[in-house]
Amino acid sequence: MTPLMISASKVRHAVGRIRWYVRELTGESAYDHYVAHTRACDPPREPMTRRAFERDRMDAREADPREGFRCC
Repeated sequence: MTPLMISASKVRHAVGRIRWYVRELTGESAYDHYVAHTRACDPPREPMTRRAFERDRMDAREADPREGFRCC
């Protein structure tokens, strides 16, 4: 491998790790974790759609202000 290929590989790896971190930090990966958990723990059950999952998540946040983003 040439030094340029090694450096491109390292950059690609770093970008992938940054993307993973941002997705975890923002909660974008929550649905992926939910689907994996549902399939592992209850295989016959069909996971919620992303829209239903996000709606349920938002309802839970608004019901308990300590968990969500609301101040009042």
